[in-house]
Amino acid sequence: MSTEKLLEVFIGPQHPTSGHMRFIAELDGDIIVDFIPDMGWVHRTIEKIAETKTYIQIIPLIERQAILDSANYNLGYILALEKLLDIEAPPRAQYLRTLICEINRIASHLYGIGIHGIMLGSSTAFMWAFGDREPFIDLMQMISGARLTYSYMIPGGIRRDIPHDFQDKAKKAIKFMRKKIKDYFDLFNYNPVTLNRLEGVGIIKKEDAIKLGLVGPNLRASGVYYDVRKAEPYAAYPEIDFEIAGRNEGDSLARLLIRFDEIQYSMNIIERVLDDMPSGPLLTNIYLTKLTGEKKELLKKGIVRFPTLFTALKTKEGECLARVESSRGEAIYHLISNGLLKPYRCRLITSSFRNVIAFKHALIGHKLADIPAVYGSLDYFPPEADR
Repeated sequence: MSTEKLLEVFIGPQHPTSGHMRFIAELDGDIIVDFIPDMGWVHRTIEKIAETKTYIQIIPLIERQAILDSANYNLGYILALEKLLDIEAPPRAQYLRTLICEINRIASHLYGIGIHGIMLGSSTAFMWAFGDREPFIDLMQMISGARLTYSYMIPGGIRRDIPHDFQDKAKKAIKFMRKKIKDYFDLFNYNPVTLNRLEGVGIIKKEDAIKLGLVGPNLRASGVYYDVRKAEPYAAYPEIDFEIAGRNEGDSLARLLIRFDEIQYSMNIIERVLDDMPSGPLLTNIYLTKLTGEKKELLKKGIVRFPTLFTALKTKEGECLARVESSRGEAIYHLISNGLLKPYRCRLITSSFRNVIAFKHALIGHKLADIPAVYGSLDYFPPEADR
């Protein structure tokens, strides 16, 4: 094809719709013949900064790559750190870790659904999704004291227990959301405009999704039922019977609907966690055995101070790998320690970084107007890739 016929269009990197991300689209008329994601516009240097911080200081840093899903990213880092420390959180802490991760998953999916709605021109879907996030954000605030970045998980456990009225409020939020999901399907998901924009658009076949290395809902929407929570269980997931959401169509509609499926399955997990949660300590006993005097008494009273706690522990030399299923898919953490209080290397591979390759595959051959529909279905979060 002669390049004289092609038009090069730059999309982004201004924040509205594209996020801090630029795409370079080559068009033959209005047909996309090439589509290049241009990353790096919000590069946060998290990996390099981590080399200058103590392991405890990295906890709030690591969450900044995806503030929509900070609990899952917090947990992935802590699981890797616990391997270096050779410690494990007690059962109640494991259940509470699972609880906050699943609440965060729901809030993150609702954010992505809302953004997808406005990309398709549905201000109703946008306002509903962002409004319906609030009960779940309120639950996170009840647990951690923060709305978006929680720093809730620490080596060997968690910072605090749930308040006495948490269970009732959580079940009330779930009851509300279960009723509201039907409205989404009636007004937005099965709206003729939504179906025309998404159905059969941006198809990624099963074999292609595997070859591309996609993760999370984007992979499972193409018929690959892979989820780290099942493949390599962590926290309380080995103790809980839960379903994995999956669809086989691989198009933009399937990627939208699978997030509603996951919201429903996450609500099921939350209910099981609340019903089956064991009693017991929130932190590993190793802290009590290594602390003395006033510090030990403070810990017995439930007063957790990061520096005080971590001076009782020291990482061993070596390296470790941990992975979690974040809201957008598998996230991998690789820590290398030289035995000091700062890591020699902290390597992150995030789900959006894995999924960015899908843009080129899903959009070539479609029209310029299909870009927002496919973009929103992939639920890509630029800062998560620019870590």
